[in-house]
Amino acid sequence: MAGESHYRVPLPAFDPAPHVLIVVAPYYRDIADGLLAGARAALESVGATHETIEVPGALEVPTAIRLATNCYRYQGYVALGCVIRGETTHYDTVCNDSSRALTLLGLEGHCIGNGILTVENHAQAVARAFDQNKGGGAAEAALHLVALARRFKRGGKAFAPSSTDTLVAGGAAPSKDTA
Repeated sequence: MAGESHYRVPLPAFDPAPHVLIVVAPYYRDIADGLLAGARAALESVGATHETIEVPGALEVPTAIRLATNCYRYQGYVALGCVIRGETTHYDTVCNDSSRALTLLGLEGHCIGNGILTVENHAQAVARAFDQNKGGGAAEAALHLVALARRFKRGGKAFAPSSTDTLVAGGAAPSKDTA
């Protein structure tokens, strides 16, 4: 429900900072610009560096990310774009196929934050891109996955959890319940 407050996992600290690729489909330029500003701010807040590339539409975002994985330059990826429902079933195809492709890339071990909005109208897109900062949320998701990848990589550098009883992508194991 819109307007509810949701818990946000604290952002990890990095040493060294990751290098992230942002792939944006600017079909709706105003929405893409809002998503992009949020993603860049989130990445920069932890010292991450980033590059941005544009692709024609949401269906091309996963392919661009997959192509970029071949160069081993990026530790994470942020997928940005917007799909607004139209009069045909093309909306369903684009939403489902782009999301599924990003999920499959993630299951291959790539650290991807999905910020492709799927909305009914432009007003919903504006609310999500600006008021709700979904671009920033996608970048934060990618950062958390990068931290997890480093944690689980042999010799990787973990970051400390926010408390002693919660494992947040690194640090000590959660305390056991003695009840």
